[in-house]
Amino acid sequence: MDDKAVLEVVEECIYIPRSRKSNTLQQDVMQGLMKSPRSLPAKYFYDERGSLLFDQICQTEEYYPTRVEAELLDCYAMELIDIARPRHILEFGSGTSRKTHHLIQACEAKGIDCEYLPFDVCEEMLCKVRNEFTQRYNWLDVKPLVGDYTAGLERLHRPDGTCLYVFLGSSIGNFSKQSAAAFIDEVSHCMYSGDTLLLGIDRVKDEEILHRAYNDNAGVTGQFNLNVLNVLNSELQADFDLQKFQHSAVYNSEQQRIEMYLVSRQGQDVNLDLMGETLSLGQGEKILTEVSHKYTHQQAESLLTDAGLHILRHIEPENAWFSLLLARMP
Repeated sequence: MDDKAVLEVVEECIYIPRSRKSNTLQQDVMQGLMKSPRSLPAKYFYDERGSLLFDQICQTEEYYPTRVEAELLDCYAMELIDIARPRHILEFGSGTSRKTHHLIQACEAKGIDCEYLPFDVCEEMLCKVRNEFTQRYNWLDVKPLVGDYTAGLERLHRPDGTCLYVFLGSSIGNFSKQSAAAFIDEVSHCMYSGDTLLLGIDRVKDEEILHRAYNDNAGVTGQFNLNVLNVLNSELQADFDLQKFQHSAVYNSEQQRIEMYLVSRQGQDVNLDLMGETLSLGQGEKILTEVSHKYTHQQAESLLTDAGLHILRHIEPENAWFSLLLARMP
């Protein structure tokens, strides 16, 4: 990439350096995929196609978290924004920013002139979001943050003025319970007095509801899961044949979490040419690609209070399927 290209990219986005060492894709493959039990970090789902597929998942009838969270935001965004009064909205794992419109529209209705900072790993998707939001809200300044929010926040771009940090979509569930607590604590250390955090978190519920949500009839979740193999094919010059794998998602009641797997339909060898490695899989062998932890009402609140935050609102529907929590740094 020449100097001009670098400058053009820098003008469009703010790049957030890692503040601690984290694995490369090749290291994650060696430590997870090449060893038994086999696994891959869920962050590799989200190339441009993966982000679009996840957006399609959110529109399926079975995937309730997006629908319920959006309904809560539609009802309560004005109240939440009135409490937070943000000059900046910084969203972790923003993706397509579909639900963030509720918050921006509430700012517009309240006459609050804020700045939106979507933070995600996929630069292409962030550019699309920036273009969409600036066209729809001609008053809004959008500054995309490109980086891995799981790789440390010490070098996070911190704007002056009251900031509303946003983490929607129950993405906190993709962390282990211990890692989730560590991440919320890390976010709290970025916050100044008066800053707020809006967290969307999925709740423990009937197993059949959970099973349907991650095994939709249209098979979109399966496509999303399989797409991580396309990422490996592209990035590692691998030769995964997606037809030789099937999607599986099951609920682990002891761990209170959905576990998503890719299951090998047959015995097979997969070449990862860039690494000079061959992956040998037996028929029925599984690769863990994602976990999604579910929380009780009290567990959700403890996640925030244990980080020293004061809960201002805990919003949930009558069926208690989902929670939106707004908390402030005292």
